[in-house]
Amino acid sequence: MRKNNLKSITASLAVVLTISGCGGQTPQTPQEQTLAQTEAPEVERDYDFSVSYDGIKKGNVSSGASVHDPSILKADGKYYIYGSHMSCASCEDLKTWRFVADGYRASNTVYGQIYDVYDEAFAYAGSPKSLIPTDNAKQGGEHVWAPDVIYNKAMGKYVMYYCTTSTWNASNLCYGISDSPEGPFEWKGALIYSGYDQETIKATDVLDYVDEDHAVENYFKGREYNFENFPNAIDPAVFYDADGRMWMVYGSWSGGIFLLELDEKTGKVIHPKTDKENNVDAYYGKRLIGGGHMSIEGPYILYDKESGYYYLFVSYGGLNRDGGYQIRVYRSDRPDGEYVDMNGKNAVKGLNHAYFGLKLSGNYMLPSLSKAYKATGHNSALIDDDGRKYIVYHTRFDDGSERHSPRVHQFLVNSEGWPCMLPYQTQGEKASETGYTMQETAGRYYFIDQGTKIDGKVAEPVILYLNDDGTARTEKQSGTWEMREGTYFMTVTLNDKTYSGVFCKMPDEAGTPVMTFSAVGYDESVWGVKYLENAE
Repeated sequence: MRKNNLKSITASLAVVLTISGCGGQTPQTPQEQTLAQTEAPEVERDYDFSVSYDGIKKGNVSSGASVHDPSILKADGKYYIYGSHMSCASCEDLKTWRFVADGYRASNTVYGQIYDVYDEAFAYAGSPKSLIPTDNAKQGGEHVWAPDVIYNKAMGKYVMYYCTTSTWNASNLCYGISDSPEGPFEWKGALIYSGYDQETIKATDVLDYVDEDHAVENYFKGREYNFENFPNAIDPAVFYDADGRMWMVYGSWSGGIFLLELDEKTGKVIHPKTDKENNVDAYYGKRLIGGGHMSIEGPYILYDKESGYYYLFVSYGGLNRDGGYQIRVYRSDRPDGEYVDMNGKNAVKGLNHAYFGLKLSGNYMLPSLSKAYKATGHNSALIDDDGRKYIVYHTRFDDGSERHSPRVHQFLVNSEGWPCMLPYQTQGEKASETGYTMQETAGRYYFIDQGTKIDGKVAEPVILYLNDDGTARTEKQSGTWEMREGTYFMTVTLNDKTYSGVFCKMPDEAGTPVMTFSAVGYDESVWGVKYLENAE
């Protein structure tokens, strides 16, 4: 695994920081030299901190199809995203999506088979015939949300996990199988139930796995479902671990994010034994993070054998345009945790979760965007055949509407093994493994700090100078920056806060070449964009 290599890189970089920051005289090897030396005296400069987009071409990497809660699969040389409300789209370039199917109708070629077993599939949740209907359901219409598709190697089938739902916590995890990523997916049954009361629990399979005393003691608050401690059975995502075992992570708000192992031969849940000391429940599995009805949802776990980590992506906030929707990430060296953030912590019941989890993306504005991105969230992730890593999410816009669109951004892993999401929609860029020159990296950047707040405020750029003498400066902050020779790794320190990240040359959304950096620290992400004509 690359984890040990990452640790050695970090240690080597720390040596460089100590030498350059303290002005030591220890000779440096070529491998330890950096392209920016912080002991150099600062040069008097005429800084221009005004933010202007004059002369910068605006553009839009149009997605072509609107898919909410996109979950990505690569199959047969194509990329597929599956989303809520029975949507599916495909493409070959990660940006120009075309609908394969969309909408609640029997003619839907991906999901439509569910109408053949309508009474069974929606017996518990999601339609007027459900055991627990809603006002909307009584008026007609099904509720099918957040699918995830995986190729099950043992079954030799594509398996879709999704949820039907009636109320904000009365939900049902289900699954279906197909010979093709484009369906039709044949409904095979229900897996997990939530949101019942002491009467309707009898219509679920819960009491097949726990006795009634356990259910009464744990799953109810009074006669109602104990949603603060136990999950809303939606937002499933399935993955293989390093040993070939299959797992399903799921949950939204309510009692938090939970994990269950799956039987690869059948695609069904393996129910564990209750272990309260380790947050394991015999029916719902292991609670990973969250609880107390905090805004944690849309979990997705990606195993990266290069770094040796499992990355748990989640979304915080309300999913509407001004709800502060955003992407956070935790990591673990085991599929079942413990998952922690950059401070070695995780979000637990009773604490303000805004201070936990590395925030990768929220609301932001960048040069070349025609309007700010807002409510970036509910992501999936992919490691492609060539090793490039991607985050796939939906975004809304600062345009007064709730219109949404899928986006795909490449992410690179920094020298400490944390994901750094590149600022712009991917357009085939590839980071230079041998690094970049001083001319390419030093200069005037549009700089944003994503912060850690959960609100509707947009992160607007300020001007940051990365000077060729190793100093860094904004109008209100000063510090240093370094780049490790022969790699794309970099660090920037502003007002004693150090962010570790990566450089990558890529096109902005108008196709104009820019140098970017993405760096993380203190559970915050900072991005920089430099137009090459501004190089000093």
